[in-house]
Amino acid sequence: MNKVIVYFLLIICCTYGCKFGSNDDAGKNQAIVAADCSSNLPKRFGVMPSKAILKNRTSSDTGMVWIPESEGQTGFWMDETEVTNAQFSKFVAATKYITTAERVPKWEDLQKQLPPGTPKPPDSVFVAASLVFHAPTKPVNVNNPGAWWVWTKAASWKHPQGPKSSLKGIERQPVVHVSWEDAVAYSNWAGKRLPTAAEWERAAHGGKSDSKFPWGNEDIDQDKVKANTWQGDFPYNNTNRDGFYRAAPVGSFPANDYGVYDLAGNVWEWCADDEHGEKVVKGGSFLCNASYCEGYRIDKKMTSSADTGLEHTGFRCVK
Repeated sequence: MNKVIVYFLLIICCTYGCKFGSNDDAGKNQAIVAADCSSNLPKRFGVMPSKAILKNRTSSDTGMVWIPESEGQTGFWMDETEVTNAQFSKFVAATKYITTAERVPKWEDLQKQLPPGTPKPPDSVFVAASLVFHAPTKPVNVNNPGAWWVWTKAASWKHPQGPKSSLKGIERQPVVHVSWEDAVAYSNWAGKRLPTAAEWERAAHGGKSDSKFPWGNEDIDQDKVKANTWQGDFPYNNTNRDGFYRAAPVGSFPANDYGVYDLAGNVWEWCADDEHGEKVVKGGSFLCNASYCEGYRIDKKMTSSADTGLEHTGFRCVK
């Protein structure tokens, strides 16, 4: 779904209220469903790299870990962490790539995705922009994502919270505001690819096929902090028990038994899968909360269009 469509639907939601899930709701905006985390919802290596065995983890010197074969499925390498701002910066410097959020949308493209007869919006809407999280000051209707997503001009991977923000000091945070198309472009440049949802889940289980979460079955709020999610009352009160209000530097929380970090929370991660014209995202984000969604559960997934990027969406690669 084009980001301009997301903007219009957010405006509609704010004005008239969102009514997702009805039988005649064929035009439901899947991009917003992924955005609001609602339940309505690499031949590069040639031979095996040198390894260091740490407990039961197998790490390579390329920042990837080996996910062993399971139930007849072949093994593969997976990035230890989500792709960071520093890594994505190298890709852009080498290729001069321009992300989806940095491009000005075109009416002729948008028109194809809207109901016939939809009037052209004002030219002021057609700007490079993306959706940024802004917490309301009081409880709101959680079925209305327009209450916390703000269409922000010049927001992009380089300016995560808008034009006055930068990457200074957050080089180790996961790159965000990247679309599926952007993630594929990076993966191809790096000699890798996006994981399938099945591969992602195998990696997240860490060899424990019955686990609900990458760390096991213990509830996320029980005992020590396990991931970067929303604690408190979503979306207006975050207690910051995990130490982070937005995205955290990758690897800030313990890895699972395969040595993979941040498979729960932090940012949603693009997968290769296509479902009914939408792309799958896994893992939840810093906005996920048990009272609102449990996107950090291994079995959860959302879908979004290939050209949609948001402040809580990133990716990692496999080979």
